[in-house]
Amino acid sequence: MNIDRTEPAASAGVAEVEREVEARSAVFKKELGLFDLVLTQVVFVVGTFWVGWAARLGHEQNIFWILAIVTFYLPLAAAVIFLNRLMPLEGGLYQWSKIAFNDFLAFMVGWNLFVFAITILAGAGLVVTTNLSYAFGVAKMRESPATITLVSFLLVTGMVVAATRGLAFGKWVHNVGGVVHLLTFTTLILLPFIAFAAATGAGYKPFALQFPTFSEYNINVASKLALGALTGFEYIAILAGETRSPARNIGRSVVIASPIIALMFILGTSTVVAFVPRDHIDLIGPIPQVLSIGFGAMGWVGTIASVAILGIAVRTIALMSIYFAGNTRLPMVAGWDRLLPGWFSRLHPKYKTPINSILFVGIVTLVLGLLSLTGVRAQEAFQLLDNAGGVFYALTYLALFAIPLFGMKALGVRAPWWLQIACASGFIVTLVYIRFAIVPITDVVSPLAFAVKIVSTVLLANVVGVVIYVLGKRK
Repeated sequence: MNIDRTEPAASAGVAEVEREVEARSAVFKKELGLFDLVLTQVVFVVGTFWVGWAARLGHEQNIFWILAIVTFYLPLAAAVIFLNRLMPLEGGLYQWSKIAFNDFLAFMVGWNLFVFAITILAGAGLVVTTNLSYAFGVAKMRESPATITLVSFLLVTGMVVAATRGLAFGKWVHNVGGVVHLLTFTTLILLPFIAFAAATGAGYKPFALQFPTFSEYNINVASKLALGALTGFEYIAILAGETRSPARNIGRSVVIASPIIALMFILGTSTVVAFVPRDHIDLIGPIPQVLSIGFGAMGWVGTIASVAILGIAVRTIALMSIYFAGNTRLPMVAGWDRLLPGWFSRLHPKYKTPINSILFVGIVTLVLGLLSLTGVRAQEAFQLLDNAGGVFYALTYLALFAIPLFGMKALGVRAPWWLQIACASGFIVTLVYIRFAIVPITDVVSPLAFAVKIVSTVLLANVVGVVIYVLGKRK
């Protein structure tokens, strides 16, 4: 990809920031190679519940997946590869926004990304408990607040310990999760050829191209496929300072992982459509649900389902580890810029990890996870966390796509015309997602209360972010 430098003075400013960040990152061990990054991309991007959401579209899912890939997934991949080659810096999108725009926008991007990851981490206990309930055949587990609380506590404690050890340990958690995740999806994709007699859905048509119905409900689900399922390439760039040859390897990992991820989503969704009627899909654990149905009547062979479902739990733990690692680096880099207290940037004397930031993220994650279970059913709690987190994430994507469109002058670089078109597409899809994030796709106690909770949560969190930034600048 050719990079046309047009502003020498601006380029010098970028170089100065890069030198400062790279100097601070020099203390980190370069643990992540290309193989690690590819498996991390698979673990991070391929969420297990998105095949359930997509299956609600029936055989129209293929067209909607293709639309999401063309209008959002490919533009995101192109933007991340382009920006990471320019600025392969620890902190990823936070650093890109700071250089292209200003400290305030960078801080708010980092803040929204941080809060988004916290909401996802807070729901991990619920997801893992749901998977375990299917694996052990105990349905009451996934509706028991006490069980979910215990699992959440154990997960957060484990992530704090693992994050403290650093990526020398964490990358093996991610790699094991990636391999297990690939095996689990392979089992799901092959299920129609093994146990199709148990299917009660709409039939197995993996390559059906049914013309889609653009109803409000379908557009709602489709927007979630784009900005929910097909996201995450930029998150790995947060760890650029701990990656070997980040300018080259992060982009290569995106190129290698993209077709694998697309096939996993499309073929996996086809199996869910075949085995479960669309109005009976468990949105928290669609894969465990389908595997239980497919292998349930096969005697001892059914243990394959339990093993595969446990594999999903392993992947969720690996995913949580990735989120946790990235989320502890964001307060650290903001501390470098004195936008947060230097306390967040303090490193462990032996492992050179941001120990104070790790403890802070662990406590906030656990508290938010417990609060999300107050007064609502599990499915609604999951939707609240996911939709609110999605809006926080979407706000960061508006900034990401805006950089090639409006922020290239500060970098002294001219974005190619095709990249600008791609980023405009991604920007529009992101706005559509935000519009539908307040609309639930499953039954909730009160749709109005659901919308109010999401809007108020996003507004309140961003007001808090602005206050923290102002106080930080004054100090």
